[in-house]
Amino acid sequence: VGGIDWDGHGLMGLEESMDSVLAGTNGSVTYDRGSDGVVIPGSYRNRHDAVNGSTVQLTLDSDIQFYVQQQVQLAKNVSGARNVSAVVLDAKTGQVLAMANDNTFDPSQDVGRQSDRQIGNLAVTSPFEPGSVNKIVAAASVIEFGLSNPDEVLSVPGSINMGGVNIRDAWGHGVMPYTTTGIFGKSSNVGTLMLAQRIGPERYYEMLGKFGLGQRTGVGLPGESAGIVPPIDQWSGSTFSNLPIGQGLSMTLLQMTGMYQAIANDGMRIPPRIVKATIAADGTTTAEPQPGGIRVVSPETARTVRNMLRAVVQRDPMGTQQGTGAAAAVEGYQIAGKTGTAQQINPGCGCYYDDVYWITFAGMAPVDDPRYVVGLMMDAPVRNSDGTPGHSAAPLFRSITAWLLQRDNVPLSPDPGPPLTLEAA
Repeated sequence: VGGIDWDGHGLMGLEESMDSVLAGTNGSVTYDRGSDGVVIPGSYRNRHDAVNGSTVQLTLDSDIQFYVQQQVQLAKNVSGARNVSAVVLDAKTGQVLAMANDNTFDPSQDVGRQSDRQIGNLAVTSPFEPGSVNKIVAAASVIEFGLSNPDEVLSVPGSINMGGVNIRDAWGHGVMPYTTTGIFGKSSNVGTLMLAQRIGPERYYEMLGKFGLGQRTGVGLPGESAGIVPPIDQWSGSTFSNLPIGQGLSMTLLQMTGMYQAIANDGMRIPPRIVKATIAADGTTTAEPQPGGIRVVSPETARTVRNMLRAVVQRDPMGTQQGTGAAAAVEGYQIAGKTGTAQQINPGCGCYYDDVYWITFAGMAPVDDPRYVVGLMMDAPVRNSDGTPGHSAAPLFRSITAWLLQRDNVPLSPDPGPPLTLEAA
């Protein structure tokens, strides 16, 4: 939302970007004074009454915002992360229901005395390499272009050489019989690149644009970053071996969440907005123009990908058919999502750190009739978002999503969905 200065003018956030709407105009009057400085009676003229500013109505849900803010702060405290951010979107409209960062400043106090507080809005101003949450682009592409199906079994080796770069999976293994669903459920870099080779650079680059990457969302908040997607004519031999697995490009948390909104909304991406309407001093309400949708993939493809991404949160006591984000599952509901882990760049050498990561998660609920899309980013955590050993934001996703579903009395999924095969026998 932002803050104001002592004169009531916006300093940051919506208070700054919509200052002309919120502030109104001062009144004025012209009059004459005599040589003694006293106003001459009857000289008043050109009177203009003050006009009150308008009220801005936001899409934010105050209850959701409050709860998500609490959970984000708790996750930062127990995970040891430098920063944690969260975005909640309405799956159908793309409207922002909550946008939270940890350790935010108190707008009722002097901002200059809060140097230890988070002043900016990381969810829109600070892009990062997303890691495996970006694999949704490859997943959607292979289904949309008819290049694979969820049950196809691929022989996935432990590493692949692509563009002169040797890429490995996060865990050592020999040749594994992963299904296309399993490649994304297990988050196999190698399997993703095998599928990306079928897509090809040109179609993949086009799909990045359809998902809204490399361009501002136009959410209406100041300082929004477009992120970075290298133009295809500037790609080196290794670029196409990095982009499908979420490195070599950057995006904001709002952009990342918007990608999953497209899949939740049957393939139609609605650019997110945070201003719903303005209410003039006389009570007249003017709705904010809503953006048109962008068709990313067909409804059939979106539904297929949603079902495939249930594999990420699938549990299996034996581990064989378990996804990387089982901790995100909410009992009684179909949940879909994707985990992400991306190495951060060491500015000292321009190379990647071995042990400092961006940890991300994006998902939707319920899969059978999506209501919410939740995106999460953790900057260099040393533990999971619930304080347990590991590097995962899945527990935070579960906390937020379970609360949303219960608060709005969303009916349990009538069908839990058939078990998905990640690894063929």
